[in-house]
Amino acid sequence: MKNNLNIKTGLIIILLLAMGTMHAQDRVIDQIVAVVGSNIILKSDIEKMFIDQQAQGITTDGDMKCEILENFLIDRLLIAEAELDTLIEVTDSQVNQQMDGQLQMYVAHFGSESAVENYFKKPIADIRAEMQQVIKNQLLSSQMRNKIVKDVTITPSEVRQFFRNLSEEEIPTIPQQYEYAQITMKPAIDIDEENRVKAELRDLKRKIEEGSSFAAMAVMYSEGPSAGNGGEIGYQGRAQLDPEYAAVAFNLRGDKISNVVETEFGFHIIQLIDRQGEKVNTRHILMKPKVTAEAKEQAFNRLDSLANMIRKEEISFAEAARLFSSDKNTRNNGGIAISQYSMSSKFTIEELDGDVSKILPSLKINELSDPFETLDPESRQTVFKIVKLIEKTEAHKANLQKDYQQLADMFLEQKKEKVLEQWISDKQAQTYIRIDPTYANCNFEFNNWVK
Repeated sequence: MKNNLNIKTGLIIILLLAMGTMHAQDRVIDQIVAVVGSNIILKSDIEKMFIDQQAQGITTDGDMKCEILENFLIDRLLIAEAELDTLIEVTDSQVNQQMDGQLQMYVAHFGSESAVENYFKKPIADIRAEMQQVIKNQLLSSQMRNKIVKDVTITPSEVRQFFRNLSEEEIPTIPQQYEYAQITMKPAIDIDEENRVKAELRDLKRKIEEGSSFAAMAVMYSEGPSAGNGGEIGYQGRAQLDPEYAAVAFNLRGDKISNVVETEFGFHIIQLIDRQGEKVNTRHILMKPKVTAEAKEQAFNRLDSLANMIRKEEISFAEAARLFSSDKNTRNNGGIAISQYSMSSKFTIEELDGDVSKILPSLKINELSDPFETLDPESRQTVFKIVKLIEKTEAHKANLQKDYQQLADMFLEQKKEKVLEQWISDKQAQTYIRIDPTYANCNFEFNNWVK
């Protein structure tokens, strides 16, 4: 499988391309080093990626800058084709929605919006502006790639044949995996603190109705990831929104501002920007009540008592999760957590939430942890959690009986890669491509970049 096809669309690539992580001493005189169709690749693009990979300790047997350039060439080839395809479209609302998701990832990774701003040494609004074209290109590239491989399928007999043809060295090792269940408990919010937040939002609503800009107020006061975009979250359907938020947003008319709305994320005021069919584009200001030390202690103690009841078999874990857990995604499933990456109940250590990953390895099968403080991954609110280790599967060579799905996924991915490789080879001949002579001696995985 060629490294070049690993077109990165996650957190790191967006960070590199959008944020320009080069320091002052690494500045280069920018120049166009390649053109694919009407899309260009700059020397600074390659230098930024090269510097970051060096900082991460990434090494390669080949020329790293040549490999980086080829990744960009493939990406631009996909974008050039997507721009010619009338069925592929990327709207501003899609870009904004993806941008909000990326910003939420940044906030989750660094801990707060201010920490994100400190890391990149620029305000959220500037980060958003720099991300815009990068995200649009990523969406075009992703849609084109998906279209190319959308008809690729596999059968069980193909998977079995694929496995039989693997040499001993080629059989993948399935990493250690964990299955666990959880119960979460939110600290109670003091009523005076709730009233304080509601009063602040009502005051902001009054100021906006008297002529202040909603977008400006959102930038200044909102605690949500969309604050830097004036609170705008892009077009969303009912299923994509918190139910309480959706109920209000879909009933707004004109540019009216809602009363204070409570959701699992905190308290909001909402303004409708536009409605298109069953989707609305809204902006909002989010404020989160602060949790007191006393409330945290009470939540810890309640959860600790519940854990002791489970250990004494006075109540089952599943029943306790159903009755008391604040996590809507797991409480009706016996508390069993599902991986957002694989949609499986089995997690590798890398897929586990950071705080959970510190706890599970030390537990025995069916053992409960003590309560620990963490952040809810969706609302980013403080919660306390207990976890129960259900199963731990040790690392092992894959086999058809236990690991059919992983092998099927591996084979399907290889089949898709071959289709994409053929598409790239075909499009190289049909697309205008020019590469600066300084890269003419690169040992590319694909021939015909240099014509």
